[in-house]
Amino acid sequence: MTMLAAAPDLLRLGGQHSVFNKVGQYFRNEKLRIAFSFHPLLIGGNPLTTTAYYCLIAHLERTHGVHFAMGGTGAVVTGLVGLIEGQGGVLRYNAEVEQVTVEAGRATGVRLADGEEIPAAIVVSNADVAWTYGRLLSRHKRRRWTDRKLKRARYSMSLFVWYFGTNRRFEDVYHHTMVLGPRYRELLDDIFTKKHLAEDFSLYLHRPTATDPSLAPAGCDAFYVLAPVPHLGGGVDWRAKAEPYRAAIQRRLEETIMPGLGETIVTSRLLTPQDFQDRLLSVNGAAFSLEPQLFQSAWFRPHNLSEEVAGLYLVGAGTHPGAGLPGVVSSAKILDEVVPDAASFR
Repeated sequence: MTMLAAAPDLLRLGGQHSVFNKVGQYFRNEKLRIAFSFHPLLIGGNPLTTTAYYCLIAHLERTHGVHFAMGGTGAVVTGLVGLIEGQGGVLRYNAEVEQVTVEAGRATGVRLADGEEIPAAIVVSNADVAWTYGRLLSRHKRRRWTDRKLKRARYSMSLFVWYFGTNRRFEDVYHHTMVLGPRYRELLDDIFTKKHLAEDFSLYLHRPTATDPSLAPAGCDAFYVLAPVPHLGGGVDWRAKAEPYRAAIQRRLEETIMPGLGETIVTSRLLTPQDFQDRLLSVNGAAFSLEPQLFQSAWFRPHNLSEEVAGLYLVGAGTHPGAGLPGVVSSAKILDEVVPDAASFR
């Protein structure tokens, strides 16, 4: 009902258009159109097809600013761990869940890959939603999120991420930098439609040490650079492609904003779409779960309160409201409202 009530305003504001087309109504210059339309990529969407109400991202950034946790995202994780353990919670590491156990249509706990069963009155899954429904509930008959529907769903692009550290500081590089390639629409078509790994790319370069020097030794810098790439549906063999692709990114950075980079690198690590699938259990190696298209957003997205099993709740990028750190944290706030108090089960 909330979504239906918002529909008139959605149409009045042009939500039926794509982000790129909506931006094009205000800017004639192609470079400005690119600068003001790339934001859906931050949540796994194609600016050429993502509904224009995701222009909201730029509005939120302008209104509320862009924030950074001193100590990096790891500091946020450490804070959450301290909160959980401080309230008596227990964290189990390296314990993969094989199934959400269900009896009479209600979640009763989880079964781990080693066979151990952990009973629970409430189960909250922060796994990729397609993995939750397609794998963790594979033995349960589903009405809406069936295997057929999950197979037909549109998944976000993936990411190639290169983490590296240097033995000197690059003071001219900002905390956030976009290094755009020679193509925009054509590159997006390669990534989202053709699922083709192109030779050119557009990059986002993150230098957290510009804000928090403690993230690297004195006189050094820490970086990661990411490139949007097709998910594994394109059949790219990342075991063969990863290092040549990284080397090409390094050359691009050296030619643009980081001359002499190769001589300063002292540590390096890669994350490819294969890692998103194998290590993070993301279907198709998608970096942001379901692509944020019109009919995979808002009410059409998997709900926080599972539509398949009572006592099962979803949180994270694939559920409401969507991907990106603000969206994921917002989904946790939603759960705080819809999940019953644990005291009621004692």
